[in-house]
Amino acid sequence: MKLRSCVKPNGTFSFCVHKPSYPVTNLRQGTEITTLGVGDDGLISNEINFPDHSIQVDSSDPVYEIANPFPFKGATFINGRWAQQQATSPLSVNLPSPADVSFSQALNDSDADQTRTIMQRMPTSVLLALATTSTDPNDLIILAEISCALYKDENGQIIGLHYDGDTTQHRAQIHNHALFEAVANNPALPEQYKQAMVLRPGVQGGSEIIGDFHDSASGAHVFEYLRRNSYIPWGHYAANMANDTIRYSLQSLTLNDMIGMRHLYYQRTYQLLAADLGIKGFPERQQASATQLEILRQAILAKMATGAKPTFTATLWGWNYGFDLAASQYRLNASHQMIHQQYAMIPASVDDTSCFACGDLIADFCCNYLHETGKPFFATYLQAIATNKRLDGGNGESNLSIFEDDNVMAFVPKAQTSQWEVQIITKNAVGNILEADKSCRASLDKAFFITVKALHGLGLKMMCTIEYNKRFTDPSQDQRLLYSLSPRLPHSPGAFSETQQRWINGHFPEDFATALRAKIPKDS
Repeated sequence: MKLRSCVKPNGTFSFCVHKPSYPVTNLRQGTEITTLGVGDDGLISNEINFPDHSIQVDSSDPVYEIANPFPFKGATFINGRWAQQQATSPLSVNLPSPADVSFSQALNDSDADQTRTIMQRMPTSVLLALATTSTDPNDLIILAEISCALYKDENGQIIGLHYDGDTTQHRAQIHNHALFEAVANNPALPEQYKQAMVLRPGVQGGSEIIGDFHDSASGAHVFEYLRRNSYIPWGHYAANMANDTIRYSLQSLTLNDMIGMRHLYYQRTYQLLAADLGIKGFPERQQASATQLEILRQAILAKMATGAKPTFTATLWGWNYGFDLAASQYRLNASHQMIHQQYAMIPASVDDTSCFACGDLIADFCCNYLHETGKPFFATYLQAIATNKRLDGGNGESNLSIFEDDNVMAFVPKAQTSQWEVQIITKNAVGNILEADKSCRASLDKAFFITVKALHGLGLKMMCTIEYNKRFTDPSQDQRLLYSLSPRLPHSPGAFSETQQRWINGHFPEDFATALRAKIPKDS
């Protein structure tokens, strides 16, 4: 079959430019001319919408079509006029900061009890809009107390929640679950309310904390939770920033926070693989050091080199950043605002049926690419990125890279599947975190930190990130470990085009890379 990929065997990118010119037969029967309104020169009608004749389109905007490097991800379409406008000022790419919102100040009323009374009469849809957009702690305190029953001491300080049931079987008294979620995830809610409602360990349920990362020098503190009965089988783990290290926004995220979340991912994966292969893992009730991680990683590889095969042959890793809830109660992204990452193990098969891992799609494509072109895909892909030329053929910036060292590269893909998509790739023959040595793991951690900080600099509010990895038992040397960071933008919710794997964009990828490089933290 003919491969649909923008990566040509000679290490360059391919694409096409649609320059449409076409006739349109007018098949309309009726005409309904009406007045639309009035302007400076008089009445405005809709006459232009009802032509008497057929139409010849000769000057439609050019559209760039770039097949995704990976055929299963469709193609990106860039409107040339939009992109050329953006190319004149690439540093203007950003999302504006939201305006301050205060219902209490809008009432111009210092009487909190009267404000509370008015809010209690408002419909839930209006309360939700206020809970997600208000920047006034006074608003949010009232909304929090409307949403649930808070347990306070004699001085009015928040201690926790009121519960129904006994001490072993208890349920928090939440009056309005949607409102509770919305207000608890608002960064402007005072900390004592956040702690009582969602942050304190145990307040969101009985998931056990079975690991932690604590760096007293930097203050980084991350809890690792186990979700037993998850939609992801075989144990689902979450690295959540701890309640004494509140990180609702990437603004406050530190490099050591990122290292901590990633450390728990490496640590749990190596521990599970060691147990799977009958190797002694890490000691109980301790945080493994980076050196201990490396020693166990090499022991696992040595055991597998003897022919031992683990039951679990791939990892599942993801990061939903940013919470939002529409007034219609549609959740728009993560389940909670506090920064967290999730991971699990995927078995090779169950009951003789192969188990799905998204990295397998890339592995299959790599095999097909090598078979049809005689070239290893990822080596060719990296060459195309290194020698990239601007999509519009102009003289502007052509560099797609954002951050690069000896081990990894963060870059803007030629065919973005999110308007702001960025990817992180290992440059050497590293296809999963078991093949990533200490130096490579440190590079991945830093690349993540720099990339998300740059995205935050452009105004990022929500993002979904996934990992494509090679199976631990796959001996091939071409497939690289690949991460896709896909921001969610306010005016791009995803509709029929995206459902058909047709990704619509309004800028050239080279210009977006320029905008990101300008936002890299100076001390990185």
